[in-house]
Amino acid sequence: MDITSRKDIELLMEKFYDKVKKDDTIGPVFNDIAKVNWAHHIPIICDFWETLLLDAASYRKNVMEVHFNLNRKIPLEEKHFQVWLQLFTQTLDEYFAGEKAEMAKKKAKSIAALMQFKIKNNNGGLSISGVS
Repeated sequence: MDITSRKDIELLMEKFYDKVKKDDTIGPVFNDIAKVNWAHHIPIICDFWETLLLDAASYRKNVMEVHFNLNRKIPLEEKHFQVWLQLFTQTLDEYFAGEKAEMAKKKAKSIAALMQFKIKNNNGGLSISGVS
C-alpha cells in the first residue's frame, strides 16, 4: 500500500518517531536536548510531509531554523543524519510501498544531505525549498 492520505503520513510519523525516541544515537537528541513535545511536533511534521508528498501546502515554517537552534545546543553530526535516514527508510519499508513511498525516501535523503551541508557551512535562515 502506498502513501495516499494524511492518515498514512500520520501513521508513518507515529511509527517513525516511536523508533527515534528509543534510538541510542538520536533519541537523546530529541528527548533530552531538544525536549520535543511530541503532541505538538507530530502534527507539524505531518504538515511538512503532507506538503512534500501530497502537495497539500499545509507546512509554512522554516524547518532549518529549528535545526540550526538545535545545532547550537549539540553539534549535529553525520551519524545523527544517517540514523535518522535509516530509521525513516526502515519505517517506510515496514508500512508502505509505491511511488509516494519511494518519493519520500528520495526526499528524506535530500533533506538529510541538505541539512548537513547547511549546518556545516552555517547557511542559517535558508529554507529547504531546494529539496528535489
